[in-house]
Amino acid sequence: MSSTTTPVHAFDAADPRRREIALEDLSGGLARWRLAWALARSDITHRYRGSILGPLWLTLSTGVMLGALGFLYAKLFRIDMTDYLPWLTVSLILWNTLNQTVTDATTCLTGAEGVIRQMPLPYTVHALRVVMRNAIVAAHNLPLIAVIFFIFGVAPHWTVVLAIPGFVLMAIGGFAASIFLGMICARFRDIPPIVGSLMQVAFFVSAVIWKPDMLGWWEPYLPINPVFAVMEAIRAPIMGTTGGVVVWFAAIVWTALLVWISWVFFVRFRGRIAFWV
Repeated sequence: MSSTTTPVHAFDAADPRRREIALEDLSGGLARWRLAWALARSDITHRYRGSILGPLWLTLSTGVMLGALGFLYAKLFRIDMTDYLPWLTVSLILWNTLNQTVTDATTCLTGAEGVIRQMPLPYTVHALRVVMRNAIVAAHNLPLIAVIFFIFGVAPHWTVVLAIPGFVLMAIGGFAASIFLGMICARFRDIPPIVGSLMQVAFFVSAVIWKPDMLGWWEPYLPINPVFAVMEAIRAPIMGTTGGVVVWFAAIVWTALLVWISWVFFVRFRGRIAFWV
């Protein structure tokens, strides 16, 4: 007479199921997008508590910066104001969104230390929170583009619809950067200042205040810069062009590479995040 025994599932240190656990965290975080949205709105509300204009200060400060930089650099570069200021408006708003997302990504996990230590939430909720918070900030600034275009008589082109996948690429990249930088900066606390310094360099080499055609024969090499590629995938359609195959290919490749790197790190080191924060 043979007897059967039911195998008991036990944790195997040689096979810790890191990938499955990371997938569960990712799916659980995306499923809790309403929580991430509520936390993002709470961040904005607390930041401007007691303020009369609230988040509109973001729009006002961006408008003042556009006025100052627009008139100054149009003179320095000897460019017609009607051509330069609309382009600068789009560039500066996109740069502010991207730069702030990267900056917030460095404190994605350390800033949520209290929540991580007290509640069993998926870590990806905090990354989603960063993306949504900066999406709200960008939403306050995007109307400036319509205002400047109206003032200078710039008519929207059909290519503006291509900016939508560009924004999707930026959101995916911001989500991946929040996971990757959040972990790295939780482990090594001197990384955030380094990231800040690199972003300052990126501002000057990514065609934010100067136009790509000013580089002459160096212009085709600009997509090597991931910041430029992602920004141009959004900026070019808004300005009335498609951006070109090379720009879109570079933006997709750089975003995919960032996603892959962040996923590898998340699978390997997710279990240590609680100890690092």
